[in-house]
Amino acid sequence: MKDYYQILGVTKESSQEDIKKAYRKLAHQYHPDKGGDEKKFKEVSEAYQVLSDKDKRSQYDKFGRVFEGGQQGADPGFGGFRWAWGNSHPGGDDFDTEETEGFGFDFHDLGDVFEEFFSGGQGARRQDHKRGRDIEMELEISLESVLRGVQENIKLNKFNTCTRCQGVGAEPGTKVEECFACRGSGEVQQIKKTVFGSFTRVGVCPECSGEGLKPQKPCNVCKGEGRIKTEEEIKVQIPAGVDTNQVLRLEAKGDAGRRRGKSGDLYIRVIVKSHKLFERKGDDTYFTAPIRFSQAALGDEIDIPTLDGTNVLVQVPSGTESGKVVKISGKGIPHFTGFGRGNMHVKLEVQTPKKLSKDQRELLERLKEEGL
Repeated sequence: MKDYYQILGVTKESSQEDIKKAYRKLAHQYHPDKGGDEKKFKEVSEAYQVLSDKDKRSQYDKFGRVFEGGQQGADPGFGGFRWAWGNSHPGGDDFDTEETEGFGFDFHDLGDVFEEFFSGGQGARRQDHKRGRDIEMELEISLESVLRGVQENIKLNKFNTCTRCQGVGAEPGTKVEECFACRGSGEVQQIKKTVFGSFTRVGVCPECSGEGLKPQKPCNVCKGEGRIKTEEEIKVQIPAGVDTNQVLRLEAKGDAGRRRGKSGDLYIRVIVKSHKLFERKGDDTYFTAPIRFSQAALGDEIDIPTLDGTNVLVQVPSGTESGKVVKISGKGIPHFTGFGRGNMHVKLEVQTPKKLSKDQRELLERLKEEGL
């Protein structure tokens, strides 16, 4: 038996508002039109249509299932749908037809209906369908580039505004006319008949794709889209202190929208390449410095490279054990906020010689006799 509460990620004590919020979040995540998992979307929709109804939820809580009166032996499902245009069809008759199909529950449609009710208005949806696609990409930079920030030039093959029609979608010198189907509104009504009742929603006009207008003669270059695929070079300023998997957003640098619609955004995921000498942890850098046994025992001063190309002197205290870490303040990665830097940590590692000369061996033998 399916656990509808578990599917939505709620509990039996959850309010109707909590259930609605959980459904909207998951429906957006799994919606097939947005690249989601259709099977998961259907499960989420099924769970919601039960738990969102007071009577059905009560039945489910008591019996673990919902009893649909008069529907035994058949799965409840959507019938057909009818288009109800705002005005008369050009042919003279009202274009208002109704079609009823057999049973067969389509949770995909049910999810669309609920999503429409909770979408906050059709006006925003009409604008969104013209909006260009967001583009996501990865950009590798060196660890040295993180110190000062860097400007990178990237080339993208993406939709840009058509230069011939300037994004209108019509051949220059021709008109853009009102859509005959929706009479310029860009919207048509859809009525979906279900066993739960009829649901009416406003949808994007399929004739003009929600524009409300249609070019008298589509542009010869973009074929009425108002945009074409071209290569564009974009300058990207990578700020100092950026870290791996940090995402930078460049507004309106994604695909151009259809027919002067708003452009999408460009999201750049930064990948900082590993360094052969330095390791980064947060805004601190780590460096391993090999030292000789004599330096560890007697103490010394050693020259250490830093990430910014300069060298610093590090004091090795006498009696240093292998693995001791010395901190150098302010020589790490700049904080992304723009104020201050992290620290550099130098690990002193005592090296054991692999080969010894005759004199070295004699000296070590004498030290051994002395208890060292």
